[in-house]
Amino acid sequence: MRTFLASRWFLLALVTVLVVGVASGTRLKGLADNRLLRDLVVAAVLFLMALPLEPRVIWRTIRRPLAPFLAITVTYVFLPLVAWGVSWTLGPELGPGLLVAATTPCTMASAAVWTRRAGGNDAVATLVTVITNSTCFVVMPAWLAILIGERADAITFDFLDSVWQLGKLVVIPMVLAQLLRFWKPLGEFATRRRIPLGVLTQCGILYMVFMGSIQTGHQLWGGHEHGLGGLDLVLMLLAVNAVHLSMFWWGWRLAAWTGVSREDQIAVGFSGSQKTLMVGLKVSLDMQVSILPMVAFHVAQLLVDTLIADRLAKAGKPAGLDREVGRS
Repeated sequence: MRTFLASRWFLLALVTVLVVGVASGTRLKGLADNRLLRDLVVAAVLFLMALPLEPRVIWRTIRRPLAPFLAITVTYVFLPLVAWGVSWTLGPELGPGLLVAATTPCTMASAAVWTRRAGGNDAVATLVTVITNSTCFVVMPAWLAILIGERADAITFDFLDSVWQLGKLVVIPMVLAQLLRFWKPLGEFATRRRIPLGVLTQCGILYMVFMGSIQTGHQLWGGHEHGLGGLDLVLMLLAVNAVHLSMFWWGWRLAAWTGVSREDQIAVGFSGSQKTLMVGLKVSLDMQVSILPMVAFHVAQLLVDTLIADRLAKAGKPAGLDREVGRS
């Protein structure tokens, strides 16, 4: 039991804060409205996520840019377009939330870990994470301005404000963390303490999920939104899994067609299809759209990609890998 709790504590806590937040939406709305505290948590979490990243690994990977380019193309071009088509099946309550999830950058929390677990090149996943998070302050608002279309009247969205918010709360903390790594004692400390720092970032993510679930509960119980039924939630889960798995498959196939190594193919599959929860929650809260698609996407990628990574790790040949991925 202790081993189970140690390995699954985050998922259990995620479900707990989500349920409690939604159930307490009308009573705790004032807490969720504290934007300054939310922004401080976002900046702190992104700083802690970026601090353990080693610059030498990033620069070494830039010399072979094809695999990172393919992953960035999948996560920032193919995935938003596919999600836009799927979002129309989810309705006005959940559709915009899926668009936010689709346009967020690659996750720093798990892309490299799952790539390494599957036997892939985690340096490629790390580089994709750095590039997508560093450019999200422009790419994400631009995509949302295009994709929300006629839904804009019902959604709180300001392009320039979004650029500024993401720039100061995502890019600046990451750049600052990397600059501080040049102080050798801090860099060595961050590398040694990667796991404790990861736990701190997960606690920050749980706080943001709690704030978002309070907002969602207020929308549901406060009469501001149409009630969501069980069928709506099932369709949402099917939608996020379909988008995620199809993008993993396309990333894997594109990498195979271009002739990159098996290790790079794995990296493209994971880093091209995974999305970061922290940035998605921040934008969802600012736009006042449901966080459920973003949370569902994150939970789905944790669970499904664990199965994929384990199967890829056991496969011995590329042909066998294709069969394993197809059955996942």
